[in-house]
Amino acid sequence: MPASKTKLNRACLVVFSGGQDSTTCLHWALRTFSAVEGVFFEYGQRHKSEVLAAQAIAWQMKIPLRLFRLDFFRELKGNALTDSTIAISADTGPSGLPNTFVPGRNLLFLTQAAAYAYTQGIKDIVTGVCQTDYSGYPDCRADTLRALQKSLHLGLGWPERGGVFRIHTPLMFKTKADSVRLAQKWGAMESLAHSQTCYQGKYPPCGECPSCLLRAKGFAEAGVTDPLLARAQAENIREPLAAPL
Repeated sequence: MPASKTKLNRACLVVFSGGQDSTTCLHWALRTFSAVEGVFFEYGQRHKSEVLAAQAIAWQMKIPLRLFRLDFFRELKGNALTDSTIAISADTGPSGLPNTFVPGRNLLFLTQAAAYAYTQGIKDIVTGVCQTDYSGYPDCRADTLRALQKSLHLGLGWPERGGVFRIHTPLMFKTKADSVRLAQKWGAMESLAHSQTCYQGKYPPCGECPSCLLRAKGFAEAGVTDPLLARAQAENIREPLAAPL
């Protein structure tokens, strides 16, 4: 659903990580809905850079940001995003997925977000998941999101309330280069200067992890300078610094 000249007269909730895709989608939501809130999940990630980025951008854009804890994921172990003893790698294991896959993460994020949205009377959720340029995560696919949307619509009783629950995925079939161009169109570049996608949680980004490489590829193919790198250069920061938990 493209952003229209006339905003929809209802509120939406953005699942917001402070990363490139969710930041781009936040700006889409601000152009599309009359009111926007954000929700951030602390799920035991290996650094606090994400929450710092999310809070900075939410403050910049003057939107309320609610933080929820899902510590269950730290107990799962076996993935590099919640276990700092595992080296981040794009290589796939027996499952065919990289070790950065956190099983069920997006499913639980969206379910938790939908439950919170229900209490606020919000029936539109926006998420930055992307099927085209993703790391093989099955919970980023369009068929997964369609099935989850139907389940949450029914399971939260929206038909009885006379409403229709929707999960909006503006970037689902976009490449990273496409998303960069959309970020320009939707006025997200200043916010992207404060976003965080590096799996190592470093600023400037490490430039070596799968997420950094994908982001760099997108900006290069779009022919656009990454505002995050431009910010680091302006601040004369050369050695990447992490913000560990």
